Amino acid sequence: MVGGLQRPLLDKMVADNGYNTGHVAHMVFMILCLVNNIFACANMLLGAAAVITAVTGMHIIAATFLLPVGVTVYTFVGGIKATFLTDYFHTAIIMIIACYFSVKAFSIEEVGSIGRLFELVQAAAQRHPVSGNQDGTYLTMTSKSAILFGILHTLGNFGLVIMDTSYFIKAFSASPAAVVPGYTIGGIAYFAIPWGLGTGMSSIALGLENQPNFPTFPRRMTTSEVSGGLVLPYAAMTMAGKGGAAAVFLMTFMACTSTLSAQVIAVSSILSFDVYREYVKKKATDRDLIRSSHFGVIFFAAFSAGFSTMLHYVGIDLGWTLYMLGVVTCPGIFPMIFTILWKRQSKAAAILSPVLGLATGLAVWLGTASHFSGEVSVASTGQVLPCLYGTVASCMSPIVYSVLITLVKPQNYNWDDFKQEKLSLETLEWDLTTVHHNHVLPTGSKSLEDGGGGTENKELKRWERIAAVWAIATFLGQWVIWPLPMYGSGYVFNKKFYTAWVVVGIIWLWLSMLVAMFYPIFDGGVQQIRDVYRGLKGRDNIAGTVLSHEKDGTSASPSAGSISDATRTGDTQEVKE
Repeated sequence: MVGGLQRPLLDKMVADNGYNTGHVAHMVFMILCLVNNIFACANMLLGAAAVITAVTGMHIIAATFLLPVGVTVYTFVGGIKATFLTDYFHTAIIMIIACYFSVKAFSIEEVGSIGRLFELVQAAAQRHPVSGNQDGTYLTMTSKSAILFGILHTLGNFGLVIMDTSYFIKAFSASPAAVVPGYTIGGIAYFAIPWGLGTGMSSIALGLENQPNFPTFPRRMTTSEVSGGLVLPYAAMTMAGKGGAAAVFLMTFMACTSTLSAQVIAVSSILSFDVYREYVKKKATDRDLIRSSHFGVIFFAAFSAGFSTMLHYVGIDLGWTLYMLGVVTCPGIFPMIFTILWKRQSKAAAILSPVLGLATGLAVWLGTASHFSGEVSVASTGQVLPCLYGTVASCMSPIVYSVLITLVKPQNYNWDDFKQEKLSLETLEWDLTTVHHNHVLPTGSKSLEDGGGGTENKELKRWERIAAVWAIATFLGQWVIWPLPMYGSGYVFNKKFYTAWVVVGIIWLWLSMLVAMFYPIFDGGVQQIRDVYRGLKGRDNIAGTVLSHEKDGTSASPSAGSISDATRTGDTQEVKE
């Protein structure tokens, strides 16, 4: 998949400078993507294992190694289709539990209403004023630590998405007409989790922290417990006892396994296509690639668990990885964007700018940690300011490096080279392939062999414009129009505003649950369920499904023009289906 993104530039480099230069670019971005996947998995495993340990008493290392086991099994057998299916069911379970918590929070005796919860949070601020917040209260957006946190995680998660191969695999597995609305609706729906669920559960934890039924009573939650992600389980246990603990355990398991499955698919794709076929066996067959992807699934599941265990034993928790994540995920953002969108970016810029950006980010991160704390340690490198400066340096410095290096000797890349790209899997056996009725080439578009890619250019351009407009609107709305005026005004929530805030958050959460559970079914699932049912009944001529005609001894084979997008992009797990 990394090769799929960088292949045209790589091919151009090979044509101009021979084998070595082109493959250097390939290896640079491949390593950046692998580092991204490794830290994404470690981040998830550290948090999930800590939560499971807190609610069940299981040893944290046992939780760290047991979590990837189930993921490995169904990913090994089902590939990306298993990931899609489990993502759906896991998301449905998570949203149901989140909505349950949103109702349960106001039904317990200690709370009873949103107004009472407001008073409890007010009282918590009086007991423990927050340094850097307006009037020391929790009920404000004028918070220095909050805006630093926002900048840090906006950049870090931007890098996490751009450099995460699993997002490309899922995006390439669908048509643009499905990808853009899907990610847009998903982004809107996801916002209910930090807003609706985050507001409710953090308010419960703050307001009831001094109650006898709070898990840490009579002490407050420690900094390590907060950074380890234990606010949610402690609040749930306060509200619902053992039932709350079980619900959080289930929610954590669902979220962790979905993420791990996507990461495992991503890494196995890189290992099979970008390592095995590119550098080990160039003439690898389809079955060779599938076999290597299976080894990749097992290897990365074991490696991620071992890497997370190592981080735990050196004193690193979820909070540390969350803060420093951007330092290692951001260097490739703009070189990747320039490679795809800017035809004049040179090969030297594509190779050197992310490497120099990573070096700059690490130097700034460690240097500021030493400056502020007088030492370089786990504690000092996990502070907000060093991580923020390091993340900004990692993200922004490659822009300068890429532009300056390109200006020395710009490259004039021909975008038509994209149309010359061939299938990652050239020969496809019917029994290894599933084709879908909604991916048949539209009338008038080019075939795969002609470089058409299954979608006309006008349609691609239209969705490109829609995605760009929505991205700009999202940034302006969530970073400029909404938070900055509230930050600058020093506004402190009163009871009416807090009530409206919570009510809207809960409504958003419930609507997100309905969208996540029912929209996929009505959007495409009904037809697929009908096809499966007809297939089980033994009927032929099902749109988009390859069937063997065992009765008459013949077999159907797919045409090149009807292969699913996932197969066209070379995802071995999809092919396995």
